[in-house]
Parts: sequence; C-alpha cells; structure tokens
Amino acid sequence: MPYIAVENLTKTFTVRKKREKWRLLREKTAVQALKGVSFSVERGELVGYIGPNGAGKSTTVKILSGILTPDGGQALVGGMVPWQQRAEHVRRIGVVFGQRSQLWWDVPIADSFSLLRDIYRVPAAQHEKRLKELTEALDLGGILRTPLRLLSLGQRMRAELCGSLLHSPELLFLDEPTIGLDAVSKLALREFLQRENRQYGTTILLTTHDMEDIAALCPRVMVLGHGSKLFDGRLPDLLARYDTQRVITVQYDGDAPLPPLPAGCVCAREGAGYHIVYSTQAVPTAQVLSLLQGAGPIRELTAQPQNIDHLIAAMYREMDL
Repeated sequence: MPYIAVENLTKTFTVRKKREKWRLLREKTAVQALKGVSFSVERGELVGYIGPNGAGKSTTVKILSGILTPDGGQALVGGMVPWQQRAEHVRRIGVVFGQRSQLWWDVPIADSFSLLRDIYRVPAAQHEKRLKELTEALDLGGILRTPLRLLSLGQRMRAELCGSLLHSPELLFLDEPTIGLDAVSKLALREFLQRENRQYGTTILLTTHDMEDIAALCPRVMVLGHGSKLFDGRLPDLLARYDTQRVITVQYDGDAPLPPLPAGCVCAREGAGYHIVYSTQAVPTAQVLSLLQGAGPIRELTAQPQNIDHLIAAMYREMDL
C-alpha cells in the first residue's frame, strides 16, 4: 500500500469580490482549487509537486497535513485520514512553509526548539541527540541564542527546517523552502535534504517554482494546473517534451560583432553582450554555440533552460487550458 494515497480529491473556496458602489452586499464566487486530483507516493520518495500560482499545490499540502478538509475524495497518509486523525497524524509529519514561520519571533531559536520538544513530547535524551545532529548539519551552532527576528532569511529557513525535523517525522512537506535564498544557502539546503532522505528514508513532498531545486532533488515530478494533475513521471520525460526553449547570454572580449545565427534565433543587445533566445526543436544548441565561439574570444557565456512557468505555459497551450 502506498504511503500517501490520494483519490479524486476536490476542494472549492468561496471568494467574496470587492463590493461595487451601488451594491449593498459583496458578490460571491466559487473557486475550485482541486478538481479530482489522484496520485500515490511510496515511503521514502522525494517528489516535486509543481505548477503555477493558484494551481492547487498549497491546498493539497494543507489537506494532506490536516489543516484543511476536502469537499470530496479520499486521502490516506500512513494509513490515516489527515483531517480526521489530525492529532496523531501531525506527530509524524513536518511542514515548512517558505513564507510562514512555526518558530517564535522574539525568542532565541533554542527556546523555540525546547517548546517544540514539549509540544511533540520528545524524550529529552532523544531531543538533545537530534538537535545536535541537526545543528551541525544545518550550521546553526552560532545562532542558537539569537531571536528569530534577528536572523537573515537563509538562517531563518535553516532554523525552520531544524524545527520541523526535531521530532524525526516520517513525512516532510516543503512549500517554497528556498524562496529568496542566495545560491550558497540553496546549495546547502539541497544537500541537507538529500542526506536526510537517504539516511532516514524521510518521504519529502516539495513544492517550488525553482527549476534548479526540482532538477537537483526530485527524480519524480507531478505537475498541477487549474486544480488538475497534468503530468506525473520522471523529470527528464517532462523536460524532453516541454523544455524546448533556451536562453544564451554572451559577452566577447573587445567589441566582436555577433555572427549571423540561424533563423528562429531572437537576438538583442544587452549591455556589453548579447541575449539570444531560440527553440531547441528548430535550432540545435551545439550549432548556436559553435557559431558564437567562432566569432571571437568569449569573456562570459551562460546557457539557461526555461523556468517552470514557461514549462507550464507550454503544457497549457498544448492542452488548450
């Protein structure tokens, strides 16, 4: 039996529109956040759950963590119905929301960790051992006596992650955990999550807009759009089908002119260099790079895939959504 089993999950919210001047009451409208979503996740999997804003990702996480009750469908996490057996369920899960905090704002994070130990009723010896392990892995030793409000964003996210893992949960929900982090903090966070998944078999469901997070962490990806599941499979399969656009920026030593490029390449001057956009289906990347290298000594060159929003937009166009 899968560790997470979701079948035909539905959820609708009632939204009140801004009251018009000539109306006495505000008009209501129904927004269907989830439209019969079904999937399963095995114990120990690390799955990316992606999609544009408003797709239903956070709604799914809140239902599976027991915060929301769905309008229809079924969901089991470790054999439990999250919203019906919430007290027992939350002891086995951890949740990190990138824009919300579970730690106390004005007290040292060590005191927040002590409060979480009492909330989850973790034995003192077990808590101390786990706290030491997480403190070393997340490099929190120098800030344990610092209030959360005085920490940088990267330090705050590491502290939030530590707080979510102190009780050794079986399942970890990560909702935009790297939002706003610098490159060094992102790399450190990714390495830690990979180690936690391998060492303890922690099941992780990651929602993010950062394609690099998905590529580095998630062998499997589920894509949600307009409340429906659009894709469920391996990341390379998703990229092969929809990741068809590349962006290259190049800057030459001196003032070398940009060489003639194949039809389908859109070029623009960008400061001291050039910005080139093209479709990999129409123009091979190797051909573009060869032409650019032949024009003169290159000072700097970067080639980037499109981000998740572009991938989702391509899926929408293909599916006429």
